[in-house]
Amino acid sequence: MELIVLWDIDHTLIENAGLSKEIYAAAFSSLAGRGPSEPARTEGRTDRLIMRDMFLREGLLVPDWSDIEATLARAGHDRLGDLRLRGTALPGVQEVLKAADARSGWLSSVLTGNIAANAHVKLSAFGLDALLDLAVGAYGADAELRPELVAVARERIQRLRGVPADVPVVLVGDTPRDVEAALGTGSGIVAVASGVHSPAELAAAGAHEILPDLSDTRRVLGILESFAGHAKRPRTSSDRPRTR
Repeated sequence: MELIVLWDIDHTLIENAGLSKEIYAAAFSSLAGRGPSEPARTEGRTDRLIMRDMFLREGLLVPDWSDIEATLARAGHDRLGDLRLRGTALPGVQEVLKAADARSGWLSSVLTGNIAANAHVKLSAFGLDALLDLAVGAYGADAELRPELVAVARERIQRLRGVPADVPVVLVGDTPRDVEAALGTGSGIVAVASGVHSPAELAAAGAHEILPDLSDTRRVLGILESFAGHAKRPRTSSDRPRTR
């Protein structure tokens, strides 16, 4: 059975200990010549939207994206050591990524709002990068809206790995935006309440498979297997969310 699994990073695979907002603040300061008056608003948005919003809220012109991306990459690289000291891989993540990587016919990559350089920093800090096919992932520089990243990942996977276009896709993430991206693109969704959003919030967004975290490898794989080898059937109003 074939399956494409696309994992979110922050608060799904790792705890960044506030370093993401430090990266955004450092990039803003470098470009604006002063610090932001308030922290970046993240909540599952892409880096394109996060940085644009910071400049607009401060009443400043938004720099060219190429300048923003380069500055974000420098800020992320500079904090690799801090991330290793202050952050952590979340419970069960190493085990579940190893298990997914070992499954015949499965392709495991990322769908994240981070730019590719900072996604690699965050994953490599905890040795997770080798467990994912990062070349075919979708990143925060690829599109402004999260649902658009699903098509980006699908195209890369088909072009670079030869995976047929009809292979099911499942997103794994911790925010309502992950849920919305999945539902809006006909993808499966496994929601994890390991970030700031509660199971109730994830259910309200439309998630039907909700886990507290990824610590139970067998259960996670069992849910993923339910999506493998067939298109996900449409949900109806009679379906009830299940927290596990």
